[in-house]
Amino acid sequence: MIWEDVTENKFKVFISKIPVFHRHIAEAAVRSLAEKSAALRNSSKVEEQDVINAFFSDVPSPFYSMMIRLLGQTGFDYKKYGFPKNNKS
Repeated sequence: MIWEDVTENKFKVFISKIPVFHRHIAEAAVRSLAEKSAALRNSSKVEEQDVINAFFSDVPSPFYSMMIRLLGQTGFDYKKYGFPKNNKS
């Protein structure tokens, strides 16, 4: 599936900031979930909201605070999409 250029670039920067031993797993999982999110919206392109949905749908609790910090550092505006939806942060 095609990714919006700005979103993909931010995603790549985000992944580069994850500890090296988790990068491949995180990248594969989030890419898959983001593409599913885009498909559910009947979109042919992955956008920022899809990546954010993917991150918030399946991040393990020990990595939640790091994810929030990295989303902000890489320019993902998760609050714009109503996240976080619970009191984890």
